[in-house]
Amino acid sequence: MPSEVELKLELSAEAAKRLSNLKLLTKPDKVLNQTATYFDTEDHKLFEKGFTLRIRRTGDAHVQTVKALGRSRSLFSRSEWEMPVNGDEPVIDDSNPLKTEFGGELSVSPAFDVEIERRLWMVNENGSQIEVAIDKGSVVSGDRLTAVREAELELKDGSEKDLFVFARKIEAVAPIRFGVRSKAERGFALIEQQRSVFEAERLDLEPNMRASDAFLAIAVSCFRHFRLNEDVLLRQRHAETLHQARVALRRLRSAFSLFKPLLPGAEPQRLNDELRWLAGVLGEARNLDVLLAKAADADLRSRLENAREGTYDDVARALESSRARALMLDFNEWLRCGEYLSLAETEDLRSLQAVEFADMALNGMRKKLKKHGQALAKVDDEQRHEARKDAKKLRYAAEFFASLFDDKRSLRRHERFLKAMSELQDCLGSLIDLVTGPEVLRKHGLIDHPACDSVVSHANKDTLVGDAQTWLDTVMDSKRFWR
Repeated sequence: MPSEVELKLELSAEAAKRLSNLKLLTKPDKVLNQTATYFDTEDHKLFEKGFTLRIRRTGDAHVQTVKALGRSRSLFSRSEWEMPVNGDEPVIDDSNPLKTEFGGELSVSPAFDVEIERRLWMVNENGSQIEVAIDKGSVVSGDRLTAVREAELELKDGSEKDLFVFARKIEAVAPIRFGVRSKAERGFALIEQQRSVFEAERLDLEPNMRASDAFLAIAVSCFRHFRLNEDVLLRQRHAETLHQARVALRRLRSAFSLFKPLLPGAEPQRLNDELRWLAGVLGEARNLDVLLAKAADADLRSRLENAREGTYDDVARALESSRARALMLDFNEWLRCGEYLSLAETEDLRSLQAVEFADMALNGMRKKLKKHGQALAKVDDEQRHEARKDAKKLRYAAEFFASLFDDKRSLRRHERFLKAMSELQDCLGSLIDLVTGPEVLRKHGLIDHPACDSVVSHANKDTLVGDAQTWLDTVMDSKRFWR
């Protein structure tokens, strides 16, 4: 089945209201009232294994859809199986993979309902035909409910660039955010305890895929990692949520650096610079979170908390700013339509298979870390900071490419490698905190506080340097999992 080319845009209540001001979307071509029931086992085995099963009712019509998501998607030539059914009972047979994957005795029951009013338009944008669907409704599980307000732009015919042309017209009247969660994900999140922190998800790359396609998959994963945490961060000021949002941006910037030889033109660097700006705003708040975690003195803690509120205000303003919204639109348009996807330039590199590029990139990152990590006790803080940045990039690369080396020997080596990398990063991070801590205190007028030494003590600096060198040497001595 051909894959859909579409954009999912999340709308706030105010944005949904403003959208009626867009002349192209005044009177819809069609209005559908849809109710979908999602089914799963009691322990949500289908969803955990990467499948969803739903029956959607539109008028008198009942349509069953099975979707393979995430890792499961790569196992099949199709990712969606749709068929009409009679009534609200799922059909588990050979028409979809559920019987094969879970056995003929698979027992499912309703998990949650999605009730939607869908308004549809067919829009012509520069000759491209775009189906615009605006959904308003809710996901319901028992007495729990969460609102759904989103727009989906699906390219029926024409250029993918025109999807973004139209998305910018929407953005001009109604601020948007790119949606990264399906209605199924929202439903299962409603059933389970609400999560406030999202860590990076496992990537599944194919060894023989093009290196440029590997970059696309990695960048999409990093963006999803950021957006999931951004949504929470806009609702609550949670230190670990902010940390993960910042990690997502760092991972994305590392991907830009890692794949730089494959990314022609000036736009990748401009986007990376803008991502650095946003990560920097989050970093100011993160620096105070780090000091707060160490502060035992009540007065110092109170002053740090006041300063923290101000930096979190800055984070909220940055995330809501037109600059950040423009960045997200520009990034997603370039990601989906950028010239790096063609083979017109540097064909010798972009035609490499992912596994070949991974081997080259990991060797290069390892070499840089070895160069900057020699004799950490004899170099200055700036040199140790360079080693820390190299270590982060190497670790992120190791995580990005892990699925390309999945035999038993490689998996064992990979586990040991990441353990050593994690310890190394912790040591180097603590050393950098000793440098940034006083700067943060000085910036907020707290450098002369009587208790400031308790959060920026250099008493264990020599020990940290020694531990960092030990773990760096362990990383260098580790057998390469990518060989």
